[in-house]
Amino acid sequence: MEPIRFAFGMHIHQPVGNFDHVVADHVREAYLPFLERIAAHGFLPAALHVSGPLLEWLEGHGDGRYLDLVGRLVADGKLELLLAGFYEPVLAMLPREDRIEQIAWMRDALRRRFGYAAAGLWLTERVWEPDLAADLADAGVRFALVDDRHFLVTGFEREQLHAPFRTESGGRSLALFPIDEHLRYLVPFKPPADVVAYLERLRDKGHRLAVLADDGEKFGGWPGTQEWVYQRGWLDRFLDAMSAAMARGVLRLSTFEEALRETPSGGLAYLPTASYREMEGWALPPRAAGRLRRLEHELGEARIAGPEGALVRGSHWRNFLVKYPEANRAHKKMLALSALCRERGDPPAARRAIGRAQCNDAYWHGVFGGLYLPHLRAAVWHHLAIAERDLRAGEGLAWEVRDLDGDGYDEIWVHSADCSVVIAPARGGAVEDLTLFSTLTNHAATLTRRHEAYHELGAHRPPEPASDDEGVQSLYHLEHAHHGDGRPPLDRDERALFVDRVLPADLRLERYASGDYMAVASWSRVRMPWSASREGDEVVVRLEGESGSAALAKEIRVARDGTVAVRYRLSGEGLAAAGRFATELSLAAPLDVRCTPEPDSAPWRFPIETVAKSERGLDKTVQGTSVTPSWPAGVGEFGVVVAPLRPA
Repeated sequence: MEPIRFAFGMHIHQPVGNFDHVVADHVREAYLPFLERIAAHGFLPAALHVSGPLLEWLEGHGDGRYLDLVGRLVADGKLELLLAGFYEPVLAMLPREDRIEQIAWMRDALRRRFGYAAAGLWLTERVWEPDLAADLADAGVRFALVDDRHFLVTGFEREQLHAPFRTESGGRSLALFPIDEHLRYLVPFKPPADVVAYLERLRDKGHRLAVLADDGEKFGGWPGTQEWVYQRGWLDRFLDAMSAAMARGVLRLSTFEEALRETPSGGLAYLPTASYREMEGWALPPRAAGRLRRLEHELGEARIAGPEGALVRGSHWRNFLVKYPEANRAHKKMLALSALCRERGDPPAARRAIGRAQCNDAYWHGVFGGLYLPHLRAAVWHHLAIAERDLRAGEGLAWEVRDLDGDGYDEIWVHSADCSVVIAPARGGAVEDLTLFSTLTNHAATLTRRHEAYHELGAHRPPEPASDDEGVQSLYHLEHAHHGDGRPPLDRDERALFVDRVLPADLRLERYASGDYMAVASWSRVRMPWSASREGDEVVVRLEGESGSAALAKEIRVARDGTVAVRYRLSGEGLAAAGRFATELSLAAPLDVRCTPEPDSAPWRFPIETVAKSERGLDKTVQGTSVTPSWPAGVGEFGVVVAPLRPA
């Protein structure tokens, strides 16, 4: 019996904006020791994808050992390099031109650094949409790696999926390799003997190909894996077991290009929108996620792992843009600037900045912090600011009306050579974006404290530490061990600048900060009629709206340098005794805040702290600062100015 062909691939990535020490730790503790050991042991050929942000970091930091080793293995024909979008975007989130350009950047980088012409593609987060086939083919990609789940949800049987398939869109064809989910959970989490036994069963059934491609961070970067993989000897045992299996004729190692040439096709396949199972669950809103979890529990692990399980699905990746409006605003700003960049001849610096802002990590959230990590979100907005600054150089103050976030309601986008400001009349005239090019920061890019499914009281007990013989828990299994001990403080409204309310007279800061209160009146969700005009050196937006018996007139003046001055006129019966008029400013970075008249007490301040899942468990993270000036409601007229901080 012929040995089964084993195509083994590893993907390593660090996001744009990640901390240097985090990247350095992963290189030292996971990426380099793994590659050194498989090279020394002869566990080759193998495939490797190094993301663009990580490649840039490796070229600018460290001692060069990792890239030098990659270069030697490539030159010896022992390492197959894979493409992706250079800055590791989810390709489905990009316009067609941007997809092709991102892949071209990666191809050019691999050719420049290693003299390698790559043909295969690591599909970021394995997020597939049917129209990708044509774009990948037009980008020169001959094959891509997706999960076997993509086929299973289509109706294929698992036993069919040990071969490359063909798909097409618009007549442009592409090969697809299904990644074996079972292998993903065996390596490196279970004893090597289990891996060999599984490969041997596949061979005995007559299968010609086994495919494993997964995150390199699981070889020392995920919790518990450094000890398990290296200190407790999993990797050495695995490499010994692989060598023994190859000597017995159970398997032989193969590149994906070789497998594509030499393995019979599985035939034609058309795949729906899909990603890996966990991602589809994470994309659901909390209540729906709870229903999915209960359904999976009712079906039981055996049925979920069986052929029926693939038909029990969560949502698709783009739903993160519905679930998290902060991600959507960044995404839609990116799309708008990408289109503007192409209109203006695609200046290279602006295009690269937009490319960096397309890095996927800050646009979604699962077991990894992602969106909840403020430094990653800040990096996206930083590069969007660089792009917009370059594109608007020399421009005067202007404004345009467009549904910038795609929700069916227009925003007012004010911009100049110095700033970019987005006002949302459908949210009571809240300022959703205040980007200053002097700081390259969106000062409004905080994060709303919202309910997540894992905030519920946990019925799951953390797993006991595994013995040497049992293995170690995968990151996706560990996520089910981390549950909250009650709901953290939550926000009633989406955070922004100038969110206006009348607060009860007896409300205290602690209760206000908790979000557990009812406003006397609130304009946070009031769609306010508006008008806009240019008056001298300012764009002026006037809005009016009612909340209950209270009427609010709001005038927003935006200056060229990004100073935003807001005047209020509040009217209505009984307001004098009702409480205090307040406007909340959720600041991602400091601004100069001035009030007129001066409030009779200091503005309330508290840190905006979220509780979110990470690979370590549940983390508390400060996302910004809430600043809320207030006045007795009976005063009637108020004003707040936010302006760039001036040098001391």
